[in-house]
Amino acid sequence: MKILVTGNMGYVGSALTRHLRSTFDDAELIGYDSGFFAHCITTPEGLPEVRLQQQYFGDVRELPEALLTGVDGVVHLAAVSNDPMGNRFEAPTQEINCAASVAVAERARNAGVKNFVFASSCSIYGFAEDGPRKETDSLNPLTAYARSKIGTEQALAQIDPGEMVVTCLRFATACGMSDRLRLDLVLNDFVACALALREITVLSDGLRWRPLIDVSDMARAIEWAISRPATNGGRYLVVNAGSNGWNYQVKDIAEAVTAELPGTTISINKNAPPDGRSYRVDFSLYKSLAPRHQPRMALHNTVRAVRLGLERIGFADPNFRSSRWIRLRVLEEHIQSGRLSPNLWWMVPSSTPEKLPLAANE
Repeated sequence: MKILVTGNMGYVGSALTRHLRSTFDDAELIGYDSGFFAHCITTPEGLPEVRLQQQYFGDVRELPEALLTGVDGVVHLAAVSNDPMGNRFEAPTQEINCAASVAVAERARNAGVKNFVFASSCSIYGFAEDGPRKETDSLNPLTAYARSKIGTEQALAQIDPGEMVVTCLRFATACGMSDRLRLDLVLNDFVACALALREITVLSDGLRWRPLIDVSDMARAIEWAISRPATNGGRYLVVNAGSNGWNYQVKDIAEAVTAELPGTTISINKNAPPDGRSYRVDFSLYKSLAPRHQPRMALHNTVRAVRLGLERIGFADPNFRSSRWIRLRVLEEHIQSGRLSPNLWWMVPSSTPEKLPLAANE
């Protein structure tokens, strides 16, 4: 099996690389990434890309068709990956997350790719207080990021997939340890607060609902989708990816962290403006279609894994919300240094990462 992963050098991609190599030990794994966050390593073990046969650098808006030759499955993770970045870079978010994603899918189909997996998001449900949301329920995307995800889903539903099987995984909010950890995600942020400050600062009233999924369980869902036959869910499938038991209020997540790190206090901003994003999600369809790839992690295990991972690299930064641990800060630093344009194109001539293919094991 030959698998191409776009956005493989991000938070999810780094964990996925490890999982795919352990699951498909004889697979040919290829990575394609812009390199924005290549330096954001959070493991003493070195680059995750050593598990690949080849690593290519480039902008997903210009993915070369030649890279798709002989590829069996494409895992499309490349994206402007959260609400703050989407709000700051709204036009590039639409270009990268939606227009480029559809173009990659069409090129994959033309190249004879068998399975195309698109990383979508449960954030498209936005605000929904009337029970867990199913795939057939109405959508309420409140941000540029969420709109880009549902826009891609809708566009993929309209294209002719030919013989290609398309799976849109609507992931719950990611969490857990990765070789490129992000701390701009709610659970990871709380663990970092507990370690560095011994106080968890909840920026909202703590009552809003969030479904969560450990990044290792995201990788298991992708493993299922990359080999899914059309007879299991249809040639085009949208499915919520997560577990019904992982719908939590924000305050519950904070309390789970304090249970792992006793002595940590919780500060809730009761005067904060209401957070419009609050939703629970029904993951029953995913359970019925992928019974052998259901999430395995328990919340306390995920909290512990993040704590141990941060301790392993000596994390103790009380100002981490203004550091490279936050993906928006990394992009802003690239732009301020002149390396990146406001439209998220590399600015360095001739030797730009998007022009330089590298074979990881050569």
